[in-house]
Amino acid sequence: FVNTTGGAVTVNLPAGVAGAIVGLKDYANTWDSNAVTLNPNGSDNIGGGNTVDPTLAAEGGSVLLVFVDSTQGWLPTQQSVTASPTGSSAFITATGGTITTCGDYKIHTFTGDGCFALTAGTSAPNNKVSYVVVAGGGGSPYQQGGGGGAGGFREGKCSSDPYADSPLDAGTAITVTSQTYPITVGAGGAGGTSGNSNTSAPGTVSTFSTITSTGGGNGAPSGPYPGGAPGGSGGGAGENQASPGSTGNQPPVSPPQGNPGGSGNTGTGNAGGGGGAGAVGGNAVGPTGGAGGNGIATSITGSPVTRAGGGGGGGYPSAPTPGGAGGSGGGGAGGSVPNAHPGPGATSGTAGTVNTGGGGGSGSWPTTTGGSGGSGIVILRYKFQ
Repeated sequence: FVNTTGGAVTVNLPAGVAGAIVGLKDYANTWDSNAVTLNPNGSDNIGGGNTVDPTLAAEGGSVLLVFVDSTQGWLPTQQSVTASPTGSSAFITATGGTITTCGDYKIHTFTGDGCFALTAGTSAPNNKVSYVVVAGGGGSPYQQGGGGGAGGFREGKCSSDPYADSPLDAGTAITVTSQTYPITVGAGGAGGTSGNSNTSAPGTVSTFSTITSTGGGNGAPSGPYPGGAPGGSGGGAGENQASPGSTGNQPPVSPPQGNPGGSGNTGTGNAGGGGGAGAVGGNAVGPTGGAGGNGIATSITGSPVTRAGGGGGGGYPSAPTPGGAGGSGGGGAGGSVPNAHPGPGATSGTAGTVNTGGGGGSGSWPTTTGGSGGSGIVILRYKFQ
């Protein structure tokens, strides 16, 4: 029975012997204000590790530890964080998505639609959830079209959370209450195929709570067809369209969720790249289609991952023509033309990477297939101990 009314307490565990049992209980229901730190003996492990001393910080909590072996060390076989007089925990408890742990934080990753069902903690500062919400990327036309724009990228980080955020962090986490939050993960827009009037489709939205990220705009087609679409990031301009590509950050939010697409080239018939979360889409230059705009990196899952890159623009075979490179973070590359007109061996555009929100790369001339946008992702993170 550990009494922390006078301040935080460190419990020095005995040397581990297989089968040994240690039980701890909050004597005065004060662990939430003055926590207990568990200090293993020598090189003994707790839960397979020895680098971080765990803490017990639930009001009225209890834990039963058993020493298993030298690899895992002490493991909890019974643990209560809801044994306080009010029947609640100081921290969020939640289900939904794929759950991983990073130090004192739990991470819920949704690669498809789902539900984030939670019970809020009794300590208000602990009821903040950091988030990354990425929408589906835009598709790209089947030949000489602009690259698809990346899905909108939005992030909000709790100020006390130590992970390395992106430059697009809004600086404010979502304060949650006990309820079930529907999660929507946007699909990537379809790429264009031969005979469909050179069209493609934008990506769709991803949502969590009050946060909505807009799907990436589809790339503009070649010829006298309607232009591409605005979106989280905008689609690139098609061949012979010197004007800039479609706008990004639509509807506008701050920080911006994406960038516009690049311009086409009227001289060589190559198309612009789709915008990315971290950069505008590249303009078509010489014989090369415009590169997709780069995505943006965040370490919300515990290590840096780049998402929301734009798709590369397609090319026309006035000469051997490389397609535009896909932007970092899942953008698909534009199709290439290895030979001059009439362009035998032309390649199709590459699809955006699944669960990155990357835009699709456009196909090249003659008839090829445009790349579809990559689906989005929703990642939530909160302190659980």
